[in-house]
Amino acid sequence: MPDRQRYPTDLTDKQWALVEPFVRASHCGPQEVLHPRREVVNAILYIKRTGAQWRYMPHDLPDWRIVYHYFARWKVPVRSST
Repeated sequence: MPDRQRYPTDLTDKQWALVEPFVRASHCGPQEVLHPRREVVNAILYIKRTGAQWRYMPHDLPDWRIVYHYFARWKVPVRSST
């Protein structure tokens, strides 16, 4: 992980081992990882726990636009009960 202080919402190594298979980069060929998936997940958890607005995400986490992009891509659609 990058050199930054941990937030209480950051995943432990054990938690990350469970989550990682679900958020890996696509297998469409070699990619440069610009935004480590673990940091993106940590940022999503920070927003979820604190209730902060996306634009108020701390600067030591990935840019809020990148994090929101992954959040929107990974979220599970809510099914209507009608």
